[in-house]
Amino acid sequence: MSITKKDVLHVADLARLALTEKEIDLYTGQLQRILSYVEKLSELDTSGVAPTTTTVPPETAFREDRVTPSLAQEDALRNAPLSEKGCFKVPKIIE
Repeated sequence: MSITKKDVLHVADLARLALTEKEIDLYTGQLQRILSYVEKLSELDTSGVAPTTTTVPPETAFREDRVTPSLAQEDALRNAPLSEKGCFKVPKIIE
């Protein structure tokens, strides 16, 4: 498959991008090289390869739920720019 400037302009229009003539030439070449590489990959025999969604085996991120000491209130508020009555104080943003 060959990529033309018309194809690049069509994709740019769909993406609402304004491209210069230099960018059109650049992207036409880049997309053509990408498609050539994909075509080369399609020549490989993958009949014995099972479909997969990841190349890394999934590992569970869960850990045992256990009670641990929490951060002291004074430590939590130590670097706060503003605090009041043991809480973080933030500026009002809704008028």
